[in-house]
Amino acid sequence: QVQLVESGGGLVQAGGSLRLSCAASGRTFSRYVMGWVRQAPGQEREFVAAINWSGSSTDYGDSVKGRLTISRDNAKIAVYLQMNSLKPEDTAVYYCAAAPFALVITTPSMYRYWGQGTQVTVSS
Repeated sequence: QVQLVESGGGLVQAGGSLRLSCAASGRTFSRYVMGWVRQAPGQEREFVAAINWSGSSTDYGDSVKGRLTISRDNAKIAVYLQMNSLKPEDTAVYYCAAAPFALVITTPSMYRYWGQGTQVTVSS
């Protein structure tokens, strides 16, 4: 069982930066692939980024490549999403998610555990 709590969302102007954090609980955290998924109003959930258990493998959605960076700290039981060069279309609720797999997962429905989400709003 893994519990996830996101923080770091807020309002930022276009071109600005935010850093999202996800605090996890559970002794087997280091065995889980971690991801970030976002959902804008009226839209389906969209894969943003994922990282494998060791941090050696990552993957990103096409719309965020080169601007967002995922990382994890297994000692602190946390995963992060550094968001740079933000655009108004990045506005969404961002969810931290976990799955007991070795490889990165880019399909939101394959994640087993979810946080409550944190709102990111980018103004133009």
